[in-house]
Amino acid sequence: MTDKASINQYQTKALIITAAGSSTRMGSGIKKEFISLGGFESVLSKAAKAFLLSEKFDYLVITCSKGLCKKTSQVLLADPQVLSLIQAQGPDFHIDFIEGAESRQKSIYNALLFLNKEFQLNHIDNTKAMVLIHDGARPFVSPNIITQVVFTVDEYGAACPGIKVTDTQKKISNDSTISEHLIRSQLCAVQTPQGFVFSEIFLCHQKADEIRQKENKEFTDDTEIYDSFPEFTGGKKVHITEGSISNKKITYPSDLDFLKQKENRVGLGKDTHKLVEGRKFLLGGIIIPFEKGEEAHSDGDVLLHAITDALLGAAGLGDIGSYFPPEDNKWKDASSISLLQKCWSDVKAAGWSLVNLDCVVECEKPKLLPYRQEIISSVASILEVKSDKIFVKGKTGEKLDAVGQGLAVKADVICMLER
Repeated sequence: MTDKASINQYQTKALIITAAGSSTRMGSGIKKEFISLGGFESVLSKAAKAFLLSEKFDYLVITCSKGLCKKTSQVLLADPQVLSLIQAQGPDFHIDFIEGAESRQKSIYNALLFLNKEFQLNHIDNTKAMVLIHDGARPFVSPNIITQVVFTVDEYGAACPGIKVTDTQKKISNDSTISEHLIRSQLCAVQTPQGFVFSEIFLCHQKADEIRQKENKEFTDDTEIYDSFPEFTGGKKVHITEGSISNKKITYPSDLDFLKQKENRVGLGKDTHKLVEGRKFLLGGIIIPFEKGEEAHSDGDVLLHAITDALLGAAGLGDIGSYFPPEDNKWKDASSISLLQKCWSDVKAAGWSLVNLDCVVECEKPKLLPYRQEIISSVASILEVKSDKIFVKGKTGEKLDAVGQGLAVKADVICMLER
């Protein structure tokens, strides 16, 4: 594959998320995209966040069931992380909710028609636009799957994720007998998002809609529509990228059991600061009376620095140094509370929540026990979690190392995140 960093030929990126289905196989009138995953997060908002975290989009169009556009908007925008990510997309980002139709194919065509009209109004060349189409009921799509699809569309013009089948597949006839023995190594189960050059998939859908109206023929998915009309695609083929069994579509009530599965990650954070006169002794966001304080580029709160590194490490988002380089004067005497809040906001936006933090602070003086509960409450307040998720232990250096000689303070933190 071509060097991915050098590919960027599509000036406009659009995303269509389908949420117009009737969810009849769920039973009991459940609209699967509206199912809560805890707090303000829904199946729909989790799916949308994966895309907004992975790429910069210009347009997001969500297809809605008849009469449910307002409700769909409320469910999506109730998630504060979605609102934050929409803001981060920039002032030119467009989000629209449009009514779908009686079939997935027609709903997507409605969305493509809407986008084509928007492109015309805004003088956007639709041959230089890319569109990703995703099932709103696939909330566990990963950023890696999305990025791989985008890169592959950039290079080849059409892509979708797929997973190899594990069971032997057979083609059967109308009388339920095997009519053909398929070669398993040549088969895969395709998923979404499916990505295309906008102008090509739009013309293919236009033709498919004509056939639907004349012959009452429905295509199975957008890759079949794309492959069916080579006159509009130049004969290009859809390239398969790596999918995942986790990128599951919620269809039946039993699929809700999958929602109960949590991913857990552990993070480790460590920090040490020299103690000098003329500085405040900060720990966990509170000032502790002492004749010395931490020497640092920022305000030196050793505990908050270690907590920040632990959280970023568990989420796989980097470390405090990559976020706030010490050589950058912008962070001179910066509040460690603000630094932690910024990083914690990104960790939460990636879908993580805190299970617990266990912290060890080593210093010869001052004694931390009288301040422990205040430190715990302060950290819990900064992270907006309950105090029982935080614990802080104080240790001395037994007069041995720099800590033991009263020259430094040290913090070690381990955290567990889940999503």
